[in-house]
Amino acid sequence: MPTTANGDVDLYYETAGDGETVAFVGDVGYGAWQWGWQHGAVSGPYQSLVMDVRGAGRSDAPPGPYTIDTLVADLVAVLRDAGVRSAHVVGAGLGGMVGLRAALTTSRVRSLVLIGTAARGADLHLDPLWGAPDDEAALERSLAAGLSSEFVDAHPDAVDQMIEWRAAEDATRGAWAAHADAVADFDVSDRLYEVTEPALVIHGGEDAVWPPSRGAELAAGLPRGEFCRIDDAGHLVHVEASRRVNDELLAFLDGV
Repeated sequence: MPTTANGDVDLYYETAGDGETVAFVGDVGYGAWQWGWQHGAVSGPYQSLVMDVRGAGRSDAPPGPYTIDTLVADLVAVLRDAGVRSAHVVGAGLGGMVGLRAALTTSRVRSLVLIGTAARGADLHLDPLWGAPDDEAALERSLAAGLSSEFVDAHPDAVDQMIEWRAAEDATRGAWAAHADAVADFDVSDRLYEVTEPALVIHGGEDAVWPPSRGAELAAGLPRGEFCRIDDAGHLVHVEASRRVNDELLAFLDGV
């Protein structure tokens, strides 16, 4: 599968399907497993492009600090290597911030789908989502922080599978902290009016780490933003409410 580079950092990505490209950019510390419920849903009428953010999965994990602008440059390098002029960018948490900055600073964004993200990172306390990849108990605790208790109780086999994927793909503490610091330093709340691309903001109503109010504020500040709150779902809303998220995602893309 293809690998490209931004400077001396190798970046891994995969593509599937044909048509306009939907590029998935992940959240703090998570590997590409987090998009397992979405990329197949779009890779019929669209081309899905899933990248491993630097620090996670099969991409390099250089020492920090990382910035959102650096991660935007990584996204641009991947799109260029894949021969994609512009893409519908789907970002979760950190990845949503990358999408927002890319919309402000490049011509690579056709539309935005922003999942569990915010226009600014100040006062977000992400530590409950951290789990060392070699500590199964920590992975289980931190995964529970990103999911609703109802999902955890109802789907123990799915939780066990996610723990296995996280152990193989998620970031080490150093890279995770570099991701979290990039989030903390991010703030485009006074520039949202400049993001004129169509935007769908999706947020889990039970997100205990990235508050749903931040998602509502983000959508309200975007000139072409719309807000979709999915009750009874946590931060990983695209995982636990994947069918609803996929329906919203495809309906949005079809209307762009």
